[in-house]
Amino acid sequence: MSLSIDEHVIEILKQCYDPEIPIDLWNLGLIYHIEIKDAENDLKNIHIIMSLTTPGCHMGESMANDIKTKLEATNFVNEAKVDITFDPPWTPELMTDVAREKLGFSKPPENQVQTSWE
Repeated sequence: MSLSIDEHVIEILKQCYDPEIPIDLWNLGLIYHIEIKDAENDLKNIHIIMSLTTPGCHMGESMANDIKTKLEATNFVNEAKVDITFDPPWTPELMTDVAREKLGFSKPPENQVQTSWE
């Protein structure tokens, strides 16, 4: 079975890394919002809102461009736009269990706010 557009976007995000942390942007919890809209010729326009691990990170534009380049290289994306926000600020609790395990963090408390983009 082939991937849905949503799943394909997530798989691409899992190929984009923070250059200072050996974990992909998706599992780090840096992706706050994904919007997929129809465009011409059965293509999609994708808008992503992401954050950085720290506001002083100088690699934000590089990471955003990596996402944009990888998405626009697919056969289903017309245009990709990536915006960076610090609202809310990123915290380690936003990481997935995959990232937590790789970095040696414990699981977040059960009442911790979870994020999704549906």
